[in-house]
Amino acid sequence: MSHADTTALLLIRLVLGAVMIAHGLNHWRGGGRIEGTARWFTGLGLRHGTLQAWASVLTEVGAGVLLLAGLVTPLACAAVISVMLVAGLLAHRPNGFFVFKEGYEYVLTLAVLSLALAVLGPGDVSVDEAAGIAVTGWAGGAIALGAAVAATTGLLGTCWRPNPPAPEPTPTPAPHEQETR
Repeated sequence: MSHADTTALLLIRLVLGAVMIAHGLNHWRGGGRIEGTARWFTGLGLRHGTLQAWASVLTEVGAGVLLLAGLVTPLACAAVISVMLVAGLLAHRPNGFFVFKEGYEYVLTLAVLSLALAVLGPGDVSVDEAAGIAVTGWAGGAIALGAAVAATTGLLGTCWRPNPPAPEPTPTPAPHEQETR
């Protein structure tokens, strides 16, 4: 691997890891804190909002730390992809593409970047490489994508209960159409 390749993969891992840690910490300590995050998840139709909020914090911070270290990189990438799939499907998809309209542009970028990283591998400056456990190529991508889709499907299948659509209002008759008794 060239120095440029090693540096590029390190930069990708460090930035993606830092973004995920910041995102997880924001769900925990930012704005509405864990309670606000729980209400947001509940509003998206997920049951057990507080559990979802803590699971999100742990997944995002954990994936970020693993990416910073370059440890079990395909699984760290799977965690990012899964979080982004859930966010994209439940929160951003209805808003279209662009992030400035709360669309899925940002989550799509992070998910695809994570999949590409899983395929390319963590690079020479990583725990995976030092320990001789780096999984790269199609195998790394398959692990990341397969685990992400399985986790997302499992989460949505067990915890997502969207609100049923509101019933159509029954029109009230105009005063001249009402019966007189």
